[in-house]
Amino acid sequence: MATMIHTTREELLQQRASLLAEVHMSYEQLSTRAAAYNLSADELDVWHTIEGIDYLLEGDS
Repeated sequence: MATMIHTTREELLQQRASLLAEVHMSYEQLSTRAAAYNLSADELDVWHTIEGIDYLLEGDS
């Protein structure tokens, strides 16, 4: 049976902020660089994780 992880909205927001701090960029900077295909491998991993968090936060509204 698959394991399900429950995360609160506050935990997701905190994780999102931590990821942005890790790459030393704002969401807008990271988004702009992602749109221009101008991210390192680590930054791209962060971007994909943030996209997933945003998806979860959208469903929580």
